[in-house]
Amino acid sequence: MNQVVPMPGQELKAQELQRAFDAFNQVSLALTRSYQGLQGRVESLTAELAVANGELRRQFEEKEALSERLSLLLKALPAGVVVVDSAACVSEANPAAAQMFGQEMVGEGWLKLAQARLVATEAPDEWQLDSRRLSIVESPLDSAGGRILLIHDITAAHGLKSDLERSQRLAAMGEMAASLAHQLRTPLAAALLYSANLGQADLGDAARLRFASKATAQLKRLERLIQEVLLFARGESIGRDITPARLLLADAAQTVEPLFVDKGVSFRVACDAGDATVTGSRKALVGAVVNLLENALQACAANGEVALAATLVGGQLRIGVRDTGAGIAPEVQERVFEPFFTTSGYGTGLGLAIALGVARAHGGGMELNSIPGKGSEFVIVLPAQMVADRDY
Repeated sequence: MNQVVPMPGQELKAQELQRAFDAFNQVSLALTRSYQGLQGRVESLTAELAVANGELRRQFEEKEALSERLSLLLKALPAGVVVVDSAACVSEANPAAAQMFGQEMVGEGWLKLAQARLVATEAPDEWQLDSRRLSIVESPLDSAGGRILLIHDITAAHGLKSDLERSQRLAAMGEMAASLAHQLRTPLAAALLYSANLGQADLGDAARLRFASKATAQLKRLERLIQEVLLFARGESIGRDITPARLLLADAAQTVEPLFVDKGVSFRVACDAGDATVTGSRKALVGAVVNLLENALQACAANGEVALAATLVGGQLRIGVRDTGAGIAPEVQERVFEPFFTTSGYGTGLGLAIALGVARAHGGGMELNSIPGKGSEFVIVLPAQMVADRDY
């Protein structure tokens, strides 16, 4: 048999075809592997996406349930809730708030609505709405300037508080009878004695003037005692005066300065409260400070010293009255604010009780610091503002 011998050109082409076929097989194998890897990655991403979608769905359902619960809670709340946006318009209001105001509030301007319907009362953050008394607490809602207002109807609570205060005053009036009888008898007897002397025909003009002056002084003392009792019995109307702290001190100092000069007691006044103001009854606050000053004057002997000072600490105005008297014993300090309690035998013992009542009615209180033998300091603490900037 004859053997076929390939030509050199044919052998070269066969080798090239073999190499091309081998390269194709390698590329095909690489593509197959890449496809398998890609398919595995797609399956992995599909699984991860399914997990993420499930988590998002769960979060959405939780938020939807929370939103529903909050909505039900707002509807069920007896307190009014009003959301005000940065433009001072009501964006949300629950049914309780709408019922209080007797109208739909969403879309209304809050400032305009409040100015038309709300009347300021003597207490901060409390307002009168027709026959209702409301307490309004404001909190910032977001950085854009939104606010949320929580409105409580405190009509019933305010009525109970007034009834309780009246009952307490009436109960204290029962304790007043014996004390008042004694306090009134002494100046009345003295005034009657001096008045009887005025009827003497041979009384000289100088003596007559002296007896008349003494009788007038005792009658003024009687008038002061009666005024204190009436003030304590009926309470003091607080009002809405906005008074700078320095003017409160100036008014009180002007009232008592002649008394200090007459007794020979040094009197100093210092106001370090800047432009701080207080809201309330200027007359009642000045009267409370005067009570403390008169109490300090009685505690001092001649050549003693009384200091009246005001400072602003943490948004609170502190009006202190310090004396260089004998101080107050610890067992007495516990009773000094009780109505009709007195250790001087002069007055009704209502001065400190009235001052404390005025401070509390203005949202504040009183502090006592006393060391026997080193004097005493009474401090009236009141909420203060640098400017009168209530929004409504």
